[in-house]
Formats: sequence, structure tokens, C-alpha cells
Amino acid sequence: MIHQDLQAALNSQINQEFCAAYNYLGMATYFDAQNLDGFASWMQMQHNEEQAHAMKLLRYLQDRGGQVKLESIGSPRSEFGSPLDIFKLSLEQEQKNTASINDLYELATRLNDHATKSHLQWFIDEQVEEEKSVEDIIALLTRIGDDTAGLLYLDDKLGARQAEQVPV
Repeated sequence: MIHQDLQAALNSQINQEFCAAYNYLGMATYFDAQNLDGFASWMQMQHNEEQAHAMKLLRYLQDRGGQVKLESIGSPRSEFGSPLDIFKLSLEQEQKNTASINDLYELATRLNDHATKSHLQWFIDEQVEEEKSVEDIIALLTRIGDDTAGLLYLDDKLGARQAEQVPV
């Protein structure tokens, strides 16, 4: 049976992952309305990944005999500024997720829960990749500035992204 403090923290992380997924869906629909299909597709893939992350944690908690407690999720934003502003929000969200996962890992360490530490290592590695991909896009958007051709090129490039399978 999993420790109650860890169960509560994992439930909180599950909620955070679902919230992140919903926020990415809001960003995707915004980009779709702006006819930036590549950006929309990229954000939709982020939505799918965050949902998969939540389910990976949910199944783990159940496998350890824990009780899943799903919380309500607020509405995502529907209005944004520039693509650069949206990706800065995305990076903030990913950094918040990273900090939360690191806190979970520290809690598992204090509780001497090696199984949870092992499970969370995948998330720690994943967050490095998540933050880097958003940081790279921010760097490109900064370089592009107000250049419409550059924005459309990046839209095309982001639309070519292939979905990754999240191991369960």
C-alpha cells in the first residue's frame, strides 16, 4: 500500500497533468481559429501527451493500491496574445510541472519508496525534453519577430511533428 502523503501528492500531480492537457487544448483551439494549423497540431499533441502522463500516474497509483481522487478542472484560457506569448505560457506550465514532479520525487525519497522513485524517473527525463522543445520554439519565435513568412515557415515545421507514444 502506498503512503497516504504520496497518494495525495500523486493525486495532485494527476490533476495538474489533466489541467495542463486542458490548457494545451485551449491553446490548440486558439491557434486553429487563427488558421495556424501547424501550431494547433503541435498543441494538440501536447494535449494528448499530458493526458497520457496523467493516465500513467493514475494507473501507477492504482497498481500500488492507492485511491484515485479526481478533482475538477477549470476552464482553459481561450484568448491569447502572440504565438510567442502562448509559448511562454507553455514554458511556465512545463516548469511548474517539473517542479511538482521533483517535489514528488523528493517525497518518495524521504518515504524510502523506491518503486515510486523509479516510476518518477521517466517523468523527470520527460520534463527535460518538454522544456527544451518549448524553449527551442520560443527562441525561433523571438528570432522571427514580426516576420510573417518566418511565422508561416515555423507553422509548417511544427505541423510536421510526429506523435510520440508515452509508455504506460
